[in-house]
Amino acid sequence: MTDNRAAGVSNLTVRYGDTLILDDISFSVDRHEIFVILGGSGSGKSTLLRQMIGLERPVSGEVFIDDINITRCPESQFSEALKKIGVLFQGSALISSMTVSQNIALPIIEFTDFSKKSIDRIVRVKLSLVGLEGYGHYLPSEISGGMKKRAGLARALALNPEILYLDEPSAGLDPVTAAEIDRLILDINRQLGTTIIIVTHELASIFAVAQRVIMLDKSTKKIIAEGTPEKLQTECDHPYVCKFFNRQT
Repeated sequence: MTDNRAAGVSNLTVRYGDTLILDDISFSVDRHEIFVILGGSGSGKSTLLRQMIGLERPVSGEVFIDDINITRCPESQFSEALKKIGVLFQGSALISSMTVSQNIALPIIEFTDFSKKSIDRIVRVKLSLVGLEGYGHYLPSEISGGMKKRAGLARALALNPEILYLDEPSAGLDPVTAAEIDRLILDINRQLGTTIIIVTHELASIFAVAQRVIMLDKSTKKIIAEGTPEKLQTECDHPYVCKFFNRQT
């Protein structure tokens, strides 16, 4: 990994039993970049994300968080790598019995020895960052889908991660709320310099936030396109890539 690389995979192959999901793929994500992973249903997008955050291990190949090879490092180094990342899962994954503030406080309590006063202050800052001031005492069931996404983002940002992984951040949201989430992603990247890696198939969001994109292909199990959204829309060589970026049937 070079000094400008925040994350990436090298010669990554993933199987579930006899089923090949990803075949010998490699790419790197630059520091401070907004990087999007896309592809059709069953192309391995979410599988790749799980590999990149260490939830699953590949059949072969390497996965990097910063300069740490998490497929080969000792457990102590793996734990250090996890402190560098924050994750927003597709359903926000908030604990329903806990308030928004309690959800955000969880990783701070687990990974630090900060006082309750300090934790409360950090939680207020994160709520403000995502536009949820005044909603910390609400339960997840008492807020909207868009607000749940914001709360999930606040929790993912609790430890000031260098890299933020977002799994379908606009899924299930109306266009206005989805656009608000896109603006929030841009603000986080610009204000904090956070590297952001997004799994999505939402074309409007891709054009709104992505600086670089890779597209996975279900049939070949490989990356079939890489570049800016604008380049892939106008200079695509693969029929599926052209159809996707130009909304063709």
